Amino acid sequence: MSEPDHLIDIPPAWERITFSSLNGTLLIVGAADTGKTTFARYLYRRLCEYHERLAFIDGDVGQATLGPPTTMTLALSEPGARSFPPSGPRFRTFIGAVSPRSHMIPLLLGAYRLVQKAREGGATAIVFDTTGLVDPACGGCELKWAKVELLRPTVVFGIQRSSELEYLLLPLRLSRRVRVIDLSTSQAIRRRDVPTRQEHRANSFRRYFEGAQVVEFNWRNIAVFPVPVFTPFRLVALEDRDGFTLGLGIVMASDRVSGTVSLYTPLLSPEGVDAIRLGDVVVDPQTFRDTRLSCEGQN
Repeated sequence: MSEPDHLIDIPPAWERITFSSLNGTLLIVGAADTGKTTFARYLYRRLCEYHERLAFIDGDVGQATLGPPTTMTLALSEPGARSFPPSGPRFRTFIGAVSPRSHMIPLLLGAYRLVQKAREGGATAIVFDTTGLVDPACGGCELKWAKVELLRPTVVFGIQRSSELEYLLLPLRLSRRVRVIDLSTSQAIRRRDVPTRQEHRANSFRRYFEGAQVVEFNWRNIAVFPVPVFTPFRLVALEDRDGFTLGLGIVMASDRVSGTVSLYTPLLSPEGVDAIRLGDVVVDPQTFRDTRLSCEGQN
C-alpha cells in the first residue's frame, strides 16, 4: 500500500497541477530515485476525483511494486473506486530482465499492449510509471522517444534533478504532439544503492512465490519462445493466448526425452497456458536473488 499524501513530502509544483484537465495516457519520466513512483501514486489519487475509471501501469521492471520484477503490470480501478493500488482487473507482461537494456523491443510491445488493454477496459486516464533508464549512452534516449511515439501520451511529466532529461523534453516543448509538465524531485527522496535494489527484488520474488509448488508441463504441446533451453533456475513466464502473463515459474528440472519441464510456480494448473516465454535471468529458489543469465548458459 502507498503512503497517504500527508505522510510524504509533496513539492509545491505537484500541488499546482490542474488535475481536472488531465486525461488519456500520462507518462512519467525520470531517472532512478527522482520520485517517479511517489509522484505517480500521488497523481493517481488526485485523478480519482475526476474519473470514474482509472488505470495504473507499473512499468519499472527492475523495481516493480505491483508485480514481480521482470514484469510490467496494469491495474484497473473498479468504477468509482478511489483506493490504491487499484482493486480491479490486472494484466501483466513479461520482459524477462530487470533492466530495459537489450530488452527494449519487448518492453515497448508490452507497454503498448497494456495501454490498449486499459483503454479497452474503459479507463479515461492512464498513469504510466516508467523505468529509470534515461542515460542516452545506455539507450535511454531512444527508449523514451519510442515510448512517446508509440503510446502517444497526452502529457509527459518530466522529473529532473538538473537537466538530464532535456534531450527529450526540449523538443517536446517545441512540438504540439504532447504537453510537457516539468517537475522537481521531492526533497524526501533518497538514492538507493545497488545492494538495496537487489534486496528489494529478492523480497518481491519471495512474496510472489509464496505458496508456489513444483508443476510439470509438457512443452511439446506448448509454444516456447524463443527456444526450449530450460537452464536450471531460469525464470520463465506462462502466457495466455493473448500474450499476457498468467504466472511466472523457476525451472527446476527438464527432460528432453519426455519433453517435460518442472517449474516452481504459484500457477498450479496448466489450464489456459498457451506459451512458455523464457527470461534472461536466473532466480535462486532459496534466496530469491536474481542474476543475469550468461551467454554460455543459453547454449
